[in-house]
Amino acid sequence: MSDAKIPHIAVIGSGGAAMAAALKAAERGARITLIERGTLGGTCVNTGCVPSKILIRAAHIAHLRTESPFDSGLSAQAPVVDRAKLLEQQQGRVEALREAKYAGILRDHPAITVLQGEARFVDERTLTVALSGGGEQTVRFDRAFIGTGARPAVPPVPGLADTPYLTSTSALALETLPERLMVIGASVVALELAQAFARLGSRVTLLARSRVLSQEDPAVGEAVEAAFRREGIEVLEQTLASEVSHDGQRFTLQTNAGTLQAEQLLVASGRTPNTEALNLAGIGVGTAGGAIRVDEHLQTTVPGLYAAGDCTDQPQFVYVAAAGGSRAAVNMTGGEATLDLSAMPAVIFTDPQVATVGLTEAEALEQGFSVESRVLDLENVPRALVNFDTGGFIKLVAERDSGRLLGVQAVAGDAGELIQTAVMALRARMTVQEIGDELFPYLTMVEGLKLCAQTFTKDVTQLSCCAG
Repeated sequence: MSDAKIPHIAVIGSGGAAMAAALKAAERGARITLIERGTLGGTCVNTGCVPSKILIRAAHIAHLRTESPFDSGLSAQAPVVDRAKLLEQQQGRVEALREAKYAGILRDHPAITVLQGEARFVDERTLTVALSGGGEQTVRFDRAFIGTGARPAVPPVPGLADTPYLTSTSALALETLPERLMVIGASVVALELAQAFARLGSRVTLLARSRVLSQEDPAVGEAVEAAFRREGIEVLEQTLASEVSHDGQRFTLQTNAGTLQAEQLLVASGRTPNTEALNLAGIGVGTAGGAIRVDEHLQTTVPGLYAAGDCTDQPQFVYVAAAGGSRAAVNMTGGEATLDLSAMPAVIFTDPQVATVGLTEAEALEQGFSVESRVLDLENVPRALVNFDTGGFIKLVAERDSGRLLGVQAVAGDAGELIQTAVMALRARMTVQEIGDELFPYLTMVEGLKLCAQTFTKDVTQLSCCAG
């Protein structure tokens, strides 16, 4: 292939979507200029998935040492928490992964050139980059990919902007644990971090504008809220802050539930796309609330410009971002690829975990399906029984006449580990009868899918413990 025929692709960002796009496009013969204004690696490895799951795991261990279902036979003692040491361990793993999976790969890749700086579109085939080291560089390209991600959103609460509130980014970097922590938000990030800090020793109050996990099946939020209350986390539903102040030591929130005070305030009420510096409106790229609109091929409203990940109108999961980035790269290099999100799993790493795929019962009814669903409490799952941990359930939503699986919602200790089996069943268009007839290993949480499927035709409480 001559140089004249090698497409030049500009990739803006270096997170999950951008890295996938750059590597796939390079694999398919393109020359890449990757532009990153901040730290290589984007949200997931630096300030999102990786550090948060390390914190959550540490908190889980601390919780089990303090309290477990086996305390009548095993001694329990609350551990001394050295947050500074935990943070050192957390950041060490973050830095190692960033080097191995991002910086090292980019540094050694002959087809990828990295520019440190902020990119701005001049026209549909030209960028200017304000270089971090000073000066400016023009980048002309054949096609471009936008993978600039998102950042924590800040609600317009009077006084909030003038206080030293925490976001998920700064909360994960705290060197000390707050004695009291208030959390504004009741979705994924708010719930994961609220429980983690509570288990490490903070007294936590959660403020939900409506209810916990308001976008999920109501039973899911109710189960998580019940678990939080058992652990002493205060949950205030239908609660809005009307004013926030800080006196140098404490935050004070005026709310419809009264005046609340805490040492730290975590704002985790959503995320906003990082698109405002790109001049998208100036070149005609369509957005909605700052999120870039993309079609099934990951192309924006401007031909030749593609995007994926949290800066777009797609679901904000790093595996969706990476899948979108790789498919966009195929399309930028002459291929034809689409991103099918009809069987997209989602996991919330609370304890119990929440895992979902496909349609909820309400969504299925809205789409015109005649629906039949079943809920299996974990008291009927042998793995949960032997764990002495039966808080939660598994719900299967099926099409009434055919029995075809439409969706699964699970609240269980290992819900994240069982959901991919549901994804494969959904992708294969399996019926609940077929799922119930499959062989599942005994004393696994995923066996709950089989048992729940069997409840469509029988009373599983009347089966022997490993009956097929």
